[in-house]
Amino acid sequence: MTIGTTGGVDDAPDFVVVDVETACSRVSSICQIGIVGFRNGRETFAYETLLDPRDDFSPFNTRIHGITSHHVNGAPTFGDAHAVIHGHLTGRVTVAHSMFDKGALAAACAIHRCEAIEARWLDSVRVAKRAWPDLPSHRLNVLTRFLGVPHRHHDALSDARAAGMVIVRAIEHTGMDLAGWLAPATPAGAKAPRAAAGGPLRGERVVILGAARNGALARCLAAAGARVMAAVGSTTTRLVISEDQPFGRFVTAHAEHRRAATLRDAGAAVRIVTEAEIRQELADAAR
Repeated sequence: MTIGTTGGVDDAPDFVVVDVETACSRVSSICQIGIVGFRNGRETFAYETLLDPRDDFSPFNTRIHGITSHHVNGAPTFGDAHAVIHGHLTGRVTVAHSMFDKGALAAACAIHRCEAIEARWLDSVRVAKRAWPDLPSHRLNVLTRFLGVPHRHHDALSDARAAGMVIVRAIEHTGMDLAGWLAPATPAGAKAPRAAAGGPLRGERVVILGAARNGALARCLAAAGARVMAAVGSTTTRLVISEDQPFGRFVTAHAEHRRAATLRDAGAAVRIVTEAEIRQELADAAR
């Protein structure tokens, strides 16, 4: 079933969202797929179809999504639908709630000897964890209840639509645009620059919010004697808000900002300052 159509270049979606259901433990056994396109925060098209996976249906999987071999009798195979799926996803920013769907599509392409789907993938679980770090779970059904988004869990089209709304709401909540969410995070193993032996920030333990731990601001602070830390803790003395922070007016809702504010209010010697303020402090010290 296809709902709506894609338009011309000017109407191309900012991103598409895909969700699949599988018939059994083999990830290639896709029995339903849903794809939804979004532009400027609104749905532009939807595509959904049942697929005959040419595989067994596990009672466990059927209990989750309700699809049996009877439902897919006469449905196209993945190979039959590949051209449409490929056309919707390839070359686009493609969202999935976890990377299970990406792996399932790759496995199905291999099994059916179809051209691989090359897309720029974005995990909406990762987005949700950054946007709402204090939620007890970032499962899709938990997020939709929290966001007030209509949702029928484990229906591929509804799941795709819901994951797309997670991205839309995260952009609204944080002020960070799609490009910001696509930008790679600082690698976990990235090392902060070594603190200089002396300087006006000697002895300070600094966390930077909104910029890389090994970037230009970090190098500036380390050259002034500060140790640049990965996260706010009980020994943190400064939280520095980068001028490049992508969270806009919602920066105070960030987990690191809230943690620093809680420590400060409890009497800890931690200050929350902007990059401009600390650069001015360093300029004054150099006079």
